[in-house]
Amino acid sequence: MTFTRFPDLASRALAGSVVYANDELFAERENLIKAGPAVFSAEDFGHKGKVYDGWETRRRREPGNDCAIVRLGVPGVVHGVVIDTAWFKGNYPPYASVEATSVEGAPSPAELERASWETIVGKSAIKGDAENAFEVADRRRWTHVRLSIYPDGGVARFRVHGEPVPDPRFLDGTIDLAALEHGGDVVDCSNTFYSSPVQLLLPGRARIMGDGWENARRRDGGNDHVSIRLAARGRVRRVEIDTSYFVGNAAGWASLSGTDADRPDEDAQWFDLVPKTRLQPDTRHFFRSVSAAPVTHVRLDVFPDGGLARLRVHGELVADAHRAAVLRWLDLLPAGHAVQVIHGAGVPRRSAEELLRRRPFADGGVLPSAVLSALLGEPR
Repeated sequence: MTFTRFPDLASRALAGSVVYANDELFAERENLIKAGPAVFSAEDFGHKGKVYDGWETRRRREPGNDCAIVRLGVPGVVHGVVIDTAWFKGNYPPYASVEATSVEGAPSPAELERASWETIVGKSAIKGDAENAFEVADRRRWTHVRLSIYPDGGVARFRVHGEPVPDPRFLDGTIDLAALEHGGDVVDCSNTFYSSPVQLLLPGRARIMGDGWENARRRDGGNDHVSIRLAARGRVRRVEIDTSYFVGNAAGWASLSGTDADRPDEDAQWFDLVPKTRLQPDTRHFFRSVSAAPVTHVRLDVFPDGGLARLRVHGELVADAHRAAVLRWLDLLPAGHAVQVIHGAGVPRRSAEELLRRRPFADGGVLPSAVLSALLGEPR
């Protein structure tokens, strides 16, 4: 399951939501996207029977199947899904499929029912009490996914791993360039013994120590680090390094450096954004960047080891990078959504459909400057 290196776009930590299920009599749909593995207690019974940590529908006595719709916390390109039936042994669905759609805004369940859905995982056999993993070949960008089970049964967790592709119309001004929800991603890390460094990039404040990144204790005289690809090329203005909830195991010192390279290698030129500085436990630290040079990646070094709750890298995208993000986003949108976006930028619908024939825009296809300016939010 190499695709599991990508974040779970459906995660509740990213504001994912199970917005609809046609049936949830035995166990609530919201459990599908809970953090962590499902738990089980043999003695736990309720008024409707055995209590399960998952989504479970009633036994079906008529033709059809059950389904649940998930709004992705961050829209993106789905690389694979995991349909986890942990603890469902005699009551799991024998088959499942996954569809996806891409829409503007925050539609209601009724509006989503009328949306155009595309199959990304065809109807497939699944096993009980198992992580059923399926790779997804379709490389378009989606906002919602629909899990269908046949004919009924229970699913503990539903993970949707993929590459975040945020709406670039909302990436103007000062943003957190490292944030997962803006397209930041961890590309390298020295140690993930206790927890994933991806948690550094999650929205909001950490709630417990386990919400951050913690490495193992070092005994070799070196130091730990994590490298992050930013949402796009930008200029860093402010940095926050947060050690909240790390009391006896926070990093002692930290530094942040940046580089401007598509794929940094051993010869990449790194320069200081925040020079090595002392950290305090359980504290939010704020710094101004000592360089305004454009960067594509940042590297956070902690000395010698220790935990951090969050890393924020505030800055602005450079103009060329913002334009490139808009063009790539348009290329990844399904046709129906792309037409809607271009039409919303002031282009007649028929002309918008004609423009789509020029895709990919990021690879030579010409998008009228007036349309690009409208999507960038530039004044007319």
